Amino acid sequence: MNDLGKIIVQLEREKAAIERALAALREIGGGKPSASGPRSRRRGRLSAEGRRRIAEAARRRWAKKRAADASKKTASKK
Repeated sequence: MNDLGKIIVQLEREKAAIERALAALREIGGGKPSASGPRSRRRGRLSAEGRRRIAEAARRRWAKKRAADASKKTASKK
């Protein structure tokens, strides 16, 4: 058997070991596979109202920060 064949056999053994480990972990964790990873990730949907509230909150935070920065500048000039 050439080197490439040996590498393939070794990788198949490792794959089988990983699959056994995953199966054991799934049994411990309740048997359900986790919903993580880029393909199974669900994207939340925001309503227009929700986006509007988030945007308003961000504007308020930035306005508060700008006001605090402005007061620091005027205090340091005195």
